[in-house]
Amino acid sequence: MTIGKVLIAALVAAIPTTPSAQTRIPPEAFLSAVEGKTVKFHDYPSGDLVGAEEFLSPTLSVWRMEGRGCVYGQITTPDGQICFLYDDDVDGIPVCWWPFAHEDRLMVRLATFAYTEIQEVRDISEDGLNCPSAPIG
Repeated sequence: MTIGKVLIAALVAAIPTTPSAQTRIPPEAFLSAVEGKTVKFHDYPSGDLVGAEEFLSPTLSVWRMEGRGCVYGQITTPDGQICFLYDDDVDGIPVCWWPFAHEDRLMVRLATFAYTEIQEVRDISEDGLNCPSAPIG
């Protein structure tokens, strides 16, 4: 079992069980589980790899989409969401997600009513993305 599967299982197991199909995960618990690790996100339900995010700290990450370079993001956690404001974001509006568990899987849902995108965490590793140093400023 990989470190990713162990962390996913531990995070999902730590959440109190409820009769609902989904259980929200506090963003602080999600960030604590992934700090210092790289997470691969896959589209749900297609399973296509969307990209990987290396969580450098609870407030800084680096994102790499398939076929693209690295983009650094500032992380905030307003109202139970995990929000990312990336260096290349021209509108200055963060992208926010609700982390949740569903059928023993760790998932995130885009926190907007206009779009219902869901991504599944399929791997958490200690491998970095080999991106250049984080920007200073």
